[in-house]
Amino acid sequence: MAAMTESRTLYEVIGGEARVREMVDRFYDLMELEPQFALLRATHGSSLDNARERLFMFLSGWMGGPDLYVEAHGHPRLRMRHMPFAIGTKERDQWLQAMAWAMEDVGIDEALRLRLMESFYQTADWMRNKPD
Repeated sequence: MAAMTESRTLYEVIGGEARVREMVDRFYDLMELEPQFALLRATHGSSLDNARERLFMFLSGWMGGPDLYVEAHGHPRLRMRHMPFAIGTKERDQWLQAMAWAMEDVGIDEALRLRLMESFYQTADWMRNKPD
């Protein structure tokens, strides 16, 4: 996903560290604020601080910026790391909706949001680990 064009990464196109951080912060803020994300919020424990930082670090590298997550934690192994959490269709859909709103709220270009949502959907769907 990292390569956006031959000369610019997705990380650069989206606005670098500040923009990725803003998007992630808004995502978790929405999870805390909006009742329709209660099921998703409940999977995260009492504090969102660790999840917030890990998602920022992961997206930074995934978008072609600094590979912060790998440097700190090794290979992401996303599915394995999410196995302790019950993730079904409802959790997947809440994650995707919160991310879509977060990207819109921070002003990510619509075409870029759509491109990102395609990739986010594939990953979020793959993370499901419980029957509906």
